[in-house]
Amino acid sequence: MKNKILYLATLAFGVQLLGSCKKELDVNTQERITLDNYYKTPADAFAGLVAVYDRFGFQAGGLYDKVAIMDAACDDQLAGGGGPSDINDLQVISNYTLNANTGPQGYLWSKGYSGIFRANTLLAKIDGITMDAALKSRYVAETKTLRAIFYFDLVRFFKNIPLIGGTVDPSNLYNVLQSAPADVYAYIEKDLTEAIPSLPATVPAATEGGRITKGAAQALLGKVYLWQKKYQQAADQFAIVNGSTPGQANAAYGYKLITNFADLWKPLNKFNSESILEIVHSANSQGNWNDAAQGEGNLLSIISGPRGYSQIAATAPDYYSGYSFLVFTKEFFDFIHYDPRNKPTVANLDSLKANKIANYSPGYNNTGYFLEKFAARVSNKTTVGTNYDLNFPQDIYEIRLADTYLLEAEALMNTNVGVGTGSRAYNLLNAVRARVGLEPVAVTQANIEKERRLELAGEGHRWLDLVRWGKAATVLASKGFIAGRHEIFPIPQSELNNTKIEQNKEWGGTK
Repeated sequence: MKNKILYLATLAFGVQLLGSCKKELDVNTQERITLDNYYKTPADAFAGLVAVYDRFGFQAGGLYDKVAIMDAACDDQLAGGGGPSDINDLQVISNYTLNANTGPQGYLWSKGYSGIFRANTLLAKIDGITMDAALKSRYVAETKTLRAIFYFDLVRFFKNIPLIGGTVDPSNLYNVLQSAPADVYAYIEKDLTEAIPSLPATVPAATEGGRITKGAAQALLGKVYLWQKKYQQAADQFAIVNGSTPGQANAAYGYKLITNFADLWKPLNKFNSESILEIVHSANSQGNWNDAAQGEGNLLSIISGPRGYSQIAATAPDYYSGYSFLVFTKEFFDFIHYDPRNKPTVANLDSLKANKIANYSPGYNNTGYFLEKFAARVSNKTTVGTNYDLNFPQDIYEIRLADTYLLEAEALMNTNVGVGTGSRAYNLLNAVRARVGLEPVAVTQANIEKERRLELAGEGHRWLDLVRWGKAATVLASKGFIAGRHEIFPIPQSELNNTKIEQNKEWGGTK
């Protein structure tokens, strides 16, 4: 989605929750497009919708996104970078020294609530726009699904959060109260169940790739149920997404595991049959270092690449030099080493250097094992302008089919249905394994956990899985994780100052 559309839509919005985006207020009053004179036409409604999608894919000016945060926090990766304070927000979540003033939580809070503000504004205004009824219903459904995504992240990361279902008068902005997590989850479920009937089953990839579909909303609803341990409801939603026969195409939505695991990570293989929802990136936005967050390139690609990379042999990969963040640990490399997903997941620079195939400069926390899935390559750099670093085009899967296969298998295992050989849970788990040539295994919690770790490494799932399984404190103890505290993030101090929002008890507060 082009920046010129995003900027047009952004002009329609004034205040965001508390301190999230105050700089959007800094406009000449004679030029300002206000809520009173905007939202008159279908084009205005679409621009407002694009602005909500913009928050879904928003990357921090500090050069990271949600995936980078989750990767740095998990046991399989280290923050890396150029030194112990390089992108400090990633360092402090990786070693668990974050606090209310320091860490990536400000980005997560701002991203979520700015998205909710935009969603609420569009939902409040769209009824007054004369436009095709079916199209209006679709816009409303997409907006509610995006709002559900924002709230789902916020309630998992911060637990006790403000639940805002409409626009907030600026005079009441600092009086917003928090709601119980159960109320937030109920609100998310309501948004999604209302949205699903009006969403399309499929969209044309060439013109609408990246937009919300029925399957995306149902997969999200399944995740929301699973997080709350509503296993049967979760399994029911995932079954709709996964289709009647695991390993075969879903007749309604077309979802199917792609044959070659490595093809998932080809930058131009966007909106493939395994993709349920992805964050769209582009090589053509001419993003630059003056305002990296406003670009549309994939920042994960550049920050996770090896520093000072150079090819020695003609057979060396054409990696583009990056900043050596999010390196895999030696323990994880040993864990995945003999799995067929090893090479598409881990770029083994240690081996390339030892064999004089390529060279690189070791960074902080260096292990020699880099994130291959999102590796920036010279062959994929932009052909528009000269700012190559911030304009890599690879999309990021928010939800893909292998993820929902494994989640349905887990949900079924926790119900009263059988999970033995030939059962649906067995076929789901082993369809993921069969794709990479592995033999079937029994459906057990240990096997599902192992498969998710191997299949989804580096995609931002591991930390959330560990918290959901109640295993984060044990697995992450060596990184500094404290049980009863680090399962959630501290609410940013800037959101507590002069407001009625209270810090969570886990972080020394009263909530």
